[in-house]
Amino acid sequence: MAVEKTNASSSLVEVIDRILDKGIVIDAWVRVSLVGIELLAIEARIVVAGVDTFLKYAEAVGLTQQVEA
Repeated sequence: MAVEKTNASSSLVEVIDRILDKGIVIDAWVRVSLVGIELLAIEARIVVAGVDTFLKYAEAVGLTQQVEA
């Protein structure tokens, strides 16, 4: 994976464009327990990507359904 050098003065629009182009995944899992009793469990997966990027990777991992005519 190549490292790209960017200017420190990147605008918000450039950052959002890069995130939508490449995509970003945030995966969080939290469990709160007291004396071995689970009190709270939270799982979250947040995916931010443009539609083209999402469809390209979703098809690669089998998340899309093929519709036959």
